[in-house]
Amino acid sequence: MTALKSPLAACFLLLAARPCIAQSASGDFARRVWPSEPPPDNAFAPSTEITGLAFTGRNAQYGGADTWYPSWAANGKLYSPWTDGKVNGVDSTSAGAKATTGYATILGDDPLHLTITDVGIYPGDPAPYGGRYPAGSLVKGGVWYYGTYSLYETPGKHLNWDVLGPFVGFRYSTDYGRTWHDTKHTPAHPLFPEPDHFAGKVKMGVPHFVDFGRDMENSPDGKAYLVAHGASGANPAPREASLSWITADEIYLARVTPSIRTMDDASAYEFYAGNDAKGSPLWSHDFGKIKPFITWNNRMGCVTMTYDAPLKKYLMVVTDGGTAIAKFNTYVLESSQITGPFKLVTYMKDFGEQGYFANFPSKFISADGKRAWLSYSANFTNGYLGTSYKADPPGSGYWWTLQEVELLGAPAR
Repeated sequence: MTALKSPLAACFLLLAARPCIAQSASGDFARRVWPSEPPPDNAFAPSTEITGLAFTGRNAQYGGADTWYPSWAANGKLYSPWTDGKVNGVDSTSAGAKATTGYATILGDDPLHLTITDVGIYPGDPAPYGGRYPAGSLVKGGVWYYGTYSLYETPGKHLNWDVLGPFVGFRYSTDYGRTWHDTKHTPAHPLFPEPDHFAGKVKMGVPHFVDFGRDMENSPDGKAYLVAHGASGANPAPREASLSWITADEIYLARVTPSIRTMDDASAYEFYAGNDAKGSPLWSHDFGKIKPFITWNNRMGCVTMTYDAPLKKYLMVVTDGGTAIAKFNTYVLESSQITGPFKLVTYMKDFGEQGYFANFPSKFISADGKRAWLSYSANFTNGYLGTSYKADPPGSGYWWTLQEVELLGAPAR
C-alpha cells in the first residue's frame, strides 16, 4: 500500500527547524473563567458541584510533538507516549509502513519546570491502514503498557484521518522503555473483535487508561479501566468525518486486572454492558454485549478520564473535533461514579483554538483537589493547511502544553 502523508506529520515537518522547547510562562493573561457555551442539543445536566474552569494564566510548553498522555509510576516519574514531531532531537512520524510512535520519561514535580529524558521511538506497521498512533499508556508495578490504534485518510477528501480503525494491542516494557516486548496483535488482527478493515464502526477505537494516580493507587477495585470513543449502528445524519481520531458518537468503557499476561488478552477484559433494573452497572467478558455508557450523536470524540481523589470525583474530558480540521470544542464532565451519570462542568467552544488530546495528569492535582493542570496540544492545521488559529489560551500550540486551572465551586472534602 502506498504510504499516506499524515497531516500531523506534515505539520511536524514544517516545525522541524523549531528547537525543542521547555519553557514556562507566568502571567501571560489575567485569570480567566472560560465561558461555558454548550450547543442547543446539550446532552448533559449542569453540575452543581463543579461549575466551571478558571485558567490562572500559568502555563508551560515542552517538546515539538503531540499525543501526550502521562502515567504516574510508583517511582514518582511520569512516562508518556508522543508522536508526529521532534522531542530532544528524536523524530517520530506515524504514517506509512515505517511508522513509529515515541515515548519519554518526564522528571519533576513542578509543571513549570519539567525535564523530558530517555526519549525513544518504536516501529509499528499500520497496514492495512495508513497510520498508527499512541493510545492507552499505563505504568503499573514497574511495567509500562503502551497501546496503539489505526487510522486511514480517505484519499482526496482532506478529512484528516477520517476512518478510525481498531485498537491494535499493547506492547510492554519492564525497564521503563529501555527495551520493549511487542504486542502479538496487528491492525489486521487486533486485540478486540472489532469489524474488519472498513467493514463497520469500531467501539474501543482509541482507548485511554483512567488516571487513578500514582501506580493506580486510587483504583476502586485494583482494576485498570479504559475509556474510549466509538460508534455503533446507523447515524441518521452523520457529519463529515463522523468517526475519526477526534470525532465520535459514543463513549465506551472496559476494565482488566493489569499484568503482562492479561493486558494483551481480550478474554481477560470486562466490558460495560449497561445497567440492571436497579441502575447498577453490568460487566461482561463478551465483547458482543458492550454498550456505550454515554451517547451524544455527532458531538463526541477523543476522551480521557482522571480521578480527582481529594474531591472524590471522576473528571472526563472530551474533544469534539467537528470536521476534524476546523476549530475544536472541548468539554469537561464530572461524576462520583466511574460509570456516571456525568454532569457538565463546562463546554469550551473553540478551545485552543484547535485543542485536542486533553487530559488532567493526576500528579499535578493539588492537595485539596481544586487546582489541576490541563494537558493538551493544539493548532496542527496551522502547519498542515495553513490556517491561522490563535493560541487561545496563550501557550497553546503544536507541542505539549500544560495550563493551570481552578475547578470552580468544588466543595471541600
